[in-house]
Amino acid sequence: MQSFLNQFRQLGNRTMLSIFLFGIASGFPWVMIGSVMSAWLKDAGLTRSAIGFFTAVFAVYSINFLWSPLVDRLKLPLLTARLGQRRGWILLTQLLICLGCLALARLDPNSALWLAGLSALGIALASATQDIVIDAYRIDSIDPVHNEQQSTGAAMATSGWWTGYAGLGAIPFFVADVPGWHWPDIYLLLAALMLLLTGGIWVATEPQTRIREQTYQQAESRYLAAVSSHGPAATLVLLAILSAITLCGFQVFAPTWFAYQNAAVSLLVLLLVAFAVRTTSRMLKEQAAQNKLTANSTQKAMAWLLVSLGEPLRDFFSRNGVRVALTLLLFVMLFKMGEAVLGRMSIVFYKEIGFSNADIGAYSKLLTWVVTIVASVTGSLINLRIGIIKGLYVGGLAMAASNLLFALMASVGPDKTLLFVTIVVDGFTAAWGTVAFMAFISVLCNRAFTASQYALLASIGTFGRTTLGAYSGVVVDYLDGNWQLFFLLTALMVLPSLLLLTLIRHKVREIAGERA
Repeated sequence: MQSFLNQFRQLGNRTMLSIFLFGIASGFPWVMIGSVMSAWLKDAGLTRSAIGFFTAVFAVYSINFLWSPLVDRLKLPLLTARLGQRRGWILLTQLLICLGCLALARLDPNSALWLAGLSALGIALASATQDIVIDAYRIDSIDPVHNEQQSTGAAMATSGWWTGYAGLGAIPFFVADVPGWHWPDIYLLLAALMLLLTGGIWVATEPQTRIREQTYQQAESRYLAAVSSHGPAATLVLLAILSAITLCGFQVFAPTWFAYQNAAVSLLVLLLVAFAVRTTSRMLKEQAAQNKLTANSTQKAMAWLLVSLGEPLRDFFSRNGVRVALTLLLFVMLFKMGEAVLGRMSIVFYKEIGFSNADIGAYSKLLTWVVTIVASVTGSLINLRIGIIKGLYVGGLAMAASNLLFALMASVGPDKTLLFVTIVVDGFTAAWGTVAFMAFISVLCNRAFTASQYALLASIGTFGRTTLGAYSGVVVDYLDGNWQLFFLLTALMVLPSLLLLTLIRHKVREIAGERA
């Protein structure tokens, strides 16, 4: 019992408090460019189509890994020297979010809709970058010797995000009904609240990760020698990396021209990445025994880019081995697939079986915040006891079992008591699974490339859920609206990922420092 109390007390230490405050700052911008933006545009008389186009700015969150290496490498003038690499970047992104709100407060969407769109995009870019740095800060702040505490950090980050999104996110709508307040005034209020959230910078302490600087210096020396003696091959590698980055952006923003576009582009990206990793490893291996040659400015620039963009990925594959690395990536993509597919159709399901909009709002929305916080903290404390690997098994199976409650509801009909129980259980298991998943991909990261590798792993998880989850409606139609069978299938979707985890559990335990 004493051990449990000690674990609970960890939630209140300075590091965890900082992670919680940064989590609030991470969730709050979603309100600015989401619900508040939609309400403002609706009151301004814009069409549903115009309002819908604004949701496109959220696409940047799924591709923030493309510029995540810059967060690891670029030192900000004045801010890095004064606050450190992580806190300096967090403060910069938060101030940019404030500026975005101030810009929106001075705009009329009817006469300057494109400027409002650019301002929303600016907030999204700054917010997506802030997420990169906050995740890196969370991981770096926990000593690798105590990797089991990544579950606690993930719980505090999740609780903070929902507090910023659901807690602070309710304030603008209460204020909007106060006489004399208009939406531009509310954006001034949002900017002020975001400015207050920068106070988390002064609560936090900069993580000490000297290994990052040393690793990058050593890598740049090796890459410079490789580029000097293998110029054409290095040029091809850089072109392959830049092409893969371009295709990832195309995947998100371009319209779907044919049915298998996502699969075709993804396969091409994988081939380009495989070529880049294999060729880079061969260049570095051949160069290992040679002295560094004299390099010109162009070669130095190429070496810098290759280290920044390619070394985090090459490190992940070389450190884990190709087979284990690919299995890990596939697990990350599949683990929360069933939850994502169900989530896409949950509101449709509620309405089809007879629940009213008021029922949906009261039960599926208002409960989420409280349930998520309680489940995140509880799940992290249990994961501390049983370990990250067992936490993934328990969390995954619990998520699958909770889906069966939806199947039961499909048989019973619109019973409010069952709806309450289902939403509480589903929210609890989803939060637990999220904490275990975040802790898992956190321990996979090399502390020299935290921002780059975590952003990539998180994006792969998001990509799998958003692309395959988009076909959830097609599955329901194929089953002729058989919701019971649909929810049974979503429960079974977690099994392939748990099978993959079983195949590599010993390697993952080694990475996480856990005992069998």
